[in-house]
Amino acid sequence: MAGLLANLRNTMIVSFLLALVIIAGYRVHYGATDAIFWQAIFRWLHVLAGIMWIGLLYYFNFVQIRKMPEIPAELKPGVSKYIAPEALFWFRWGAFFTWLMGVILAWDRGFLIQAYTLGATEGFANWGHTFIGLGMWLGTIMFLNVWVFIWPAQKIALGLVEGDADAKARAGRTAMLFSRTNTLLSVPMLVCMTLNQTLAG
Repeated sequence: MAGLLANLRNTMIVSFLLALVIIAGYRVHYGATDAIFWQAIFRWLHVLAGIMWIGLLYYFNFVQIRKMPEIPAELKPGVSKYIAPEALFWFRWGAFFTWLMGVILAWDRGFLIQAYTLGATEGFANWGHTFIGLGMWLGTIMFLNVWVFIWPAQKIALGLVEGDADAKARAGRTAMLFSRTNTLLSVPMLVCMTLNQTLAG
């Protein structure tokens, strides 16, 4: 068991195999592989990717950004050269797959356009579409912040792209501000996503 758990790849393979067994159990008892079954799968993938994305967003904001000024200068390269690039890889792809699975889920459930227009296409008759649409817009803004502002700035700040000391400092501040913006938006976005599922269906 220790050999399995000592290797992250093997741990995740077994984790996904267990998940697939459970999904197969749901399929057997549900009795169909229809649109609702696939909605459940898309929701699972949406939440799984979202945990990766928001978990790393909170790691950056609650831990790394706050503690970096306290790290001795000679130790900072350990974070900036090894930890941060790896974390940013999972962070940006977690953001992409969270957004993608959310769009697929909304499309499959038949309310993608209604939600992205905040219910305007149906005369605001369905308040659930307005609220889930608000959550989707917040998530979309956060996703775009990652790919359009945070990641390009981090490449400069971490020295993955050429830049002098001033450019690195500016890029670091830009990445921090957009990351902090995403942290600000994350709580209301999660309110829309979680309450809507229970209260609006």
